[in-house]
Amino acid sequence: MTDPTPREDSSGERPVGPAIAHGLRGRCPACGEGRMFARFLKPASACPHCGLALDGHQADDFPAYIVILLLGHILVPLMIEVNSALAIPLGWQALIWPGLAIILALAMIQPVKGAVIAVQWSRRMAGFR
Repeated sequence: MTDPTPREDSSGERPVGPAIAHGLRGRCPACGEGRMFARFLKPASACPHCGLALDGHQADDFPAYIVILLLGHILVPLMIEVNSALAIPLGWQALIWPGLAIILALAMIQPVKGAVIAVQWSRRMAGFR
C-alpha cells in the first residue's frame, strides 16, 4: 500500500525535480498519485490521494507567459526553416502557423501550469507554506 503522506526527505525539503515531473504529468506534486486538475485549468481543491491542499497556489498568468515564450522559440525557427525549404503560398501559411500555435498552446498550458504549481509547492511559496 502506498503511503498517502506528502513526500519530503528527512530534512523537510521538498525535492523540486520530482515535483516538477509530477506537475508536468498533472499529478499531485507531493505524492505523484492524485490528479492535480479538476478541469482543464482548474486545480482540484485537494489531492484525492494524500489530501494536499492545492487551492492555495498563485500561478496567475505565469504559465501563459512561459507558453508564449516557448511557442516563440519553437515556431519562429520552424517558420524560417520551412519557408527556406518549401515554397508554401502565403494563404496556406496564414492558416498553418496560427493553427499550429493554437494547438501547441492548448497542449502545453496544462502541463506548464502543473509545473508552476509544483515549483510553488516545492519551494513553500504562496499557499504551500
